[in-house]
Amino acid sequence: MINQSIDGFLHPDVSNSVDQIFVNAKQWLLGLLSWLTNAPGWVIQVASSLINIFALLFVFLTLFALMSVLERKILGRIQNRYGPNRVGPFGLLQPVADGIKMLIKEDIVPARSDKLMHFLAPILIAAAAILALGVIPYGRNMTPFTIDGGILFFFAVGSTTELAVFMAGWGSNNKFSMLGAMRAIAQMISYELPLIITVLPVVMVVGSLTPDRMVAAQAGYTFGLVPRWFVFTPWGATAFILFFVSGLVESNRTPFDVPEGESEIVAGHMTEYSGFKYATFFMAEYIGMFAITGLAATLFLGGWRSPVQMLEFIPSYIWFFAKLSALLFVYIWLRGTLPRTRIDQIMNFAWKFMLPLAFTCVIAAAVWHYAGRGLRGWLWSFVVIAIVYTALSMLLDTQRKFAPRTYRFAE
Repeated sequence: MINQSIDGFLHPDVSNSVDQIFVNAKQWLLGLLSWLTNAPGWVIQVASSLINIFALLFVFLTLFALMSVLERKILGRIQNRYGPNRVGPFGLLQPVADGIKMLIKEDIVPARSDKLMHFLAPILIAAAAILALGVIPYGRNMTPFTIDGGILFFFAVGSTTELAVFMAGWGSNNKFSMLGAMRAIAQMISYELPLIITVLPVVMVVGSLTPDRMVAAQAGYTFGLVPRWFVFTPWGATAFILFFVSGLVESNRTPFDVPEGESEIVAGHMTEYSGFKYATFFMAEYIGMFAITGLAATLFLGGWRSPVQMLEFIPSYIWFFAKLSALLFVYIWLRGTLPRTRIDQIMNFAWKFMLPLAFTCVIAAAVWHYAGRGLRGWLWSFVVIAIVYTALSMLLDTQRKFAPRTYRFAE
């Protein structure tokens, strides 16, 4: 709640009403339903859940459509070429054209495939991605489903993605699909470990598994200027980078998209999928990316909190989606910049570098906490991270393991 004036920019009551406009609209709808139908309490609870579900689907399916065209436009700008510019003004109706194309394309199912597995795989992977969105706080009092163990629910639901990928590869009865599925599963399991371990420092410091409390723990400003987000601590910055990289891998995004290496194994576990089933995999990849970046913003970037105290009059949900958009832009930027890595490099990086450094973040967070969470704790936490990072860099230095590269046919 805003209890003080905001330097004349906007009256606190007006600011609060704008910030809570969607919450108030939902309460008004539920009150109207209760008054018109005199429904029992459980019906109102079901209606409340349905409103949350439809709101989530509307927002993130719209964001998926927008992201699919903006990504191609941004990549075109990065690579000095045109993006979509034919369908609609500025090419903004390209997602509509893509959706129509996917709907009318023939759904080809291999004759000897497991029909049930082949059908259920895209549904399961999309459902898991959508369910993960339900526990993220998108603004003040705007968490769709507040669960005490919200972080556990997020990762429990997200772990079913591996099962869906295996179902797609196995059910297709295709060696390319199966090989792609096994590579994807090995990669995802390897990076799920540092992904989960980097969340542990936040859980330890906050003392809760609820995303709302994690946002609340990052309230306030140091010296009235620097927000008390966990990313501004040594362990938080390191954990955020590890979490972000692991999220790239979990989303099968460049430079870690080897399960879909067209030059190697066609389209990975999606080789035998066409039409709307393929579009469902595509949609699930993007929605999973929204979920992992949303959780990163919640854990390390203060969630819906403002980065500047004097700008707290701006609605909380705008701040959240601004942070989400910034992280998504970095995803696109990396895709347009970095080449695809080899599978052995990806696995070595996970087990030999990211996993030890993720455990180091846990130790550094404990040092920061018990040293008083002040400057002294900040410095000791930084020392712990720096020592382990330097040791790993020296141990894993690969420069001496390769002979100098010579170019026989180049001037």
